[in-house]
Amino acid sequence: MSDAAIVCSNVSFTWPDDTPVFQDLSVTVGTGRTGLVAPNGSGKSTLLKLIAGELRPGAGSVSLQGTLGYLPQSLPLTGELTVAEVLGVAAVIRAIDAVESGDVDEKHFTTIGDDWDIEERTRAQLDRLGLTDLTLDRRLGTLSGGQVVSLGLAAQLLKRPDVLLLDEPTNNLDLDARHKLYDVLGDFNGCLLLVSHDRALLDRMERIAELDSDELRFHGGNFTEYEEAVRAEQEVAEKNLRSAEQELKREKREMQQARERAERRAGNAARNLKNAGLPRIFAGNMKRGAQESAGRAGQMHASRVSEAKSRVDEAGRALRDEQRITLDLPDTVVPAGRTLFLGEAMQVRHGERPVFTGKGVDLTIRGPERIALTGTNGAGKSTLLRLINGDPAMDSGEIKRADGRIAYLSQRLDVLDRSRTVAENFAAFAPQRPQAERMNLLARFLFRGARAHLPVGVLSGGELLRATLACVLCAEPAPQLLLLDEPTNNLDLVSVAQLESALGSYQGAFVVVSHDERFLAETGVDRWLRLADGELTETGAPQR
Repeated sequence: MSDAAIVCSNVSFTWPDDTPVFQDLSVTVGTGRTGLVAPNGSGKSTLLKLIAGELRPGAGSVSLQGTLGYLPQSLPLTGELTVAEVLGVAAVIRAIDAVESGDVDEKHFTTIGDDWDIEERTRAQLDRLGLTDLTLDRRLGTLSGGQVVSLGLAAQLLKRPDVLLLDEPTNNLDLDARHKLYDVLGDFNGCLLLVSHDRALLDRMERIAELDSDELRFHGGNFTEYEEAVRAEQEVAEKNLRSAEQELKREKREMQQARERAERRAGNAARNLKNAGLPRIFAGNMKRGAQESAGRAGQMHASRVSEAKSRVDEAGRALRDEQRITLDLPDTVVPAGRTLFLGEAMQVRHGERPVFTGKGVDLTIRGPERIALTGTNGAGKSTLLRLINGDPAMDSGEIKRADGRIAYLSQRLDVLDRSRTVAENFAAFAPQRPQAERMNLLARFLFRGARAHLPVGVLSGGELLRATLACVLCAEPAPQLLLLDEPTNNLDLVSVAQLESALGSYQGAFVVVSHDERFLAETGVDRWLRLADGELTETGAPQR
């Protein structure tokens, strides 16, 4: 696989509505593990589709060296397919079964080829990805979203690809499934190009490719090393910008001083010539000479000012717009000893099936605790969050809530009215705040000027999260307990950083369901709970 590679030559692509995505993009990605990063909407998934052949470039060419495996974000699969059909091994297994039953038709041997060990290889691949219990005849409709993603990856790996493209492969995966995927990709020795917002996965890459406009910039090392390099670049860029701005001020000051000196000399010269009684033609020549000299000096200074402005512009372009959220949320303060929630023997049933074992689960939340709620998909984490919030009603048990607001952000982020603008939604949550104060707060959440008056329904995923956080965190009354269900799903890396910044300013308690270990660490989680097999247990931070 040492020759496996992706080669894009002068690729241009435009959507049918004339929206340009790439113009004259050229890049080569060779053997090794490469993480592709950029904000949502920059064209990462489009680039993978162009490489995979699902889209055709308007100009230029894309070529691959080696066999391709491609896992898109949304798998085009129907629930009636069997596991064997999804894996692409159903026909081979049927042919092997036919031969073992005595049918020696040549077509069976053609179908089998060299894949007599297909069942063993398939079973081994499923086991490595945590799909040990899946039978090959099981229908896709009975699987969880995470199992479908892992199954899709298994199908690609069974092709023995030289080039592997993965688009957000950890979406819908719980923590255990993520770590199994990390291990599998760590053993892949072909050309891997993946799009991900999972920083733990990106930290297992050998290089990071940053998509910026019409070029890919490569950074050797993993994502943490990439962040450090970007941080160092920004420090240099900020220093260069300050230096260029100081130089521009100096050049402007010197130009003004030179203009004033020329004006004084011209005035003095006119008076001296008049007093000296020189002939008019001689005086005129001297005046013109002084004006020309002043003009040349003025042009020189204007040129220097123009060059200084260009240097400021160039230094400014090198500076990234980090768009960080900076907040002060004193109204969310919760005293350390205050009990915000007390639940005893909480039990809920889905039909006849109890979600929790025995009499149910107990949970106490005090003061400004920052709680991570972990566990496998389907364990009941979202159900527990809704119980804390008061919906659904319990089948048995007892709950006590302190006075004060509880804010619940579901995975769907359906708190806001999609038909109203960001500013209108904010006014509904905080009607007593003066309008000027509301607009100032929205600006802190990066909704400045006209962006505050966009309808919520047209916002991107990251913008919707910011708008929801603005309304929830600045509401009247402010929330003392915040419940977050998979808040980083489908967010780009910039939006995740903004969420971390907002939660860093929040001074109440929160419970967050997330499989993103880096996010949980950055938000200062100080208490870890795990829900598994119907039991809620206190754990320490995961050690991996």
